[in-house]
Amino acid sequence: MADESPLIRSLRAAVAAAPGDVPLRLHFAELLLAEGRNDEAVAEAAVALQHAPGDADARALMVRAMGMPPAPGPAPVSAPAPEVPAAPAPEVPAAPASEVPAAPAPEPEAPAAPAAPAAPASLSFDWDAAEQQVQDLVGPRFLDAPQADGGEGTAGDAAAWDVDAPGAVRLADVGGMEEVKERLEAAFLAPMRNPELRRLYGKSLRGGLLLYGPPGCGKTFIARAVAGELGANFLTVSLSDVLDMWIGASEKNIHDIFETARRQTPCVVFLDELDALGAKRSRTHHSGLRNVVNQLLTELDGIASGAGNEGVFVLAATNVPWDVDIALRRPGRLDRTLLVLPPDAAARESILRYHLRERPIEAVDLGKLVKATEDFSGADLAHVCETAAEAALLDSARTGSVRLITTKDLLGAARQIKPSTEPWFGAARNVAMFANEGGLYDDLLAHLKRKRKL
Repeated sequence: MADESPLIRSLRAAVAAAPGDVPLRLHFAELLLAEGRNDEAVAEAAVALQHAPGDADARALMVRAMGMPPAPGPAPVSAPAPEVPAAPAPEVPAAPASEVPAAPAPEPEAPAAPAAPAAPASLSFDWDAAEQQVQDLVGPRFLDAPQADGGEGTAGDAAAWDVDAPGAVRLADVGGMEEVKERLEAAFLAPMRNPELRRLYGKSLRGGLLLYGPPGCGKTFIARAVAGELGANFLTVSLSDVLDMWIGASEKNIHDIFETARRQTPCVVFLDELDALGAKRSRTHHSGLRNVVNQLLTELDGIASGAGNEGVFVLAATNVPWDVDIALRRPGRLDRTLLVLPPDAAARESILRYHLRERPIEAVDLGKLVKATEDFSGADLAHVCETAAEAALLDSARTGSVRLITTKDLLGAARQIKPSTEPWFGAARNVAMFANEGGLYDDLLAHLKRKRKL
């Protein structure tokens, strides 16, 4: 600045050359305060406190700079601790050694107050207000969220994984699908609800459950319902949560996910789209993906944790179980499989009621609509309701008169939409007929025979 003295200019350059030198910065701030540049002195004191948060001299200087009106003379010193009244009569020298001495105090006990004024002043000082005044000049004193040691937060930090608290969804909220519920009860829920019987019969809780079937049939919803039945936390894992560009980071992410689940037991770990996360290693040409599968196998066995996976329940879902690495499905891992078929008649009625509950409808015949939507997935049924609502909306816009959604609209939409499950059953048919080693797909084969699709 043009009106700065040579001393101020020299000290400003010295501080810029050595930003971490706190005594030098405080000396510079004292000279700024002496010249009446309180705002600049506050900024310098704030930077000094960033480098040395517990520095008493910097706090005392900040207190004086914030509380003194602009004046060309030296800064007045706050009263000593014993004098509670705010009378300015007994002035004493400031505690910091670098401060310019004030005028001689008339009281004889003035030399006996070396560092006492700083403590009471800092106790009553409003640091939040001071931070707001200087926030444009310096950064915040504290971070809202702690960072990793490396400076930047990493995806592998265990605190980064979102764990949902036990939800209110239960199997009773799943419409129809009684066969699926019975299989879940026998293979997964009954042993967990009856620990005495489990110990009597030597039933192990090791291993997980693999849900497979056509897309859009509610595999994720069923997994959440199982977590609700167990009163367990719910942690969803997908490929995007795991893969990382750095070597070894993907494997660390999987380890951190399971460590998070072990700390928050009981916890259901839901591996969504398992065919992407645990693809067959024989078909994988990238070593990183093979290492991800290897790490997943280790975590499923509980080898990486001394306590094992007690209280951690693993559920997985896939549309193409034949693309999942066979090692993931051996006993002790994802050894139980459950075919989730398109919703049956009772489930279709429940789904249609749900998607029509807030739409303007008139005399809808759900029986006819249920019969017309055979083999429709839950997503298909939602699309039927959306298409029928769209047709009624367009008619209302053209005529200028609002009309309600009717059975005709819904049946017309059902005729326009083809079940999205048909391509899946076309591919699954070949697998069930020619690649059913060990009876892995016996339930799929039985369904195809019932539907006369073989």
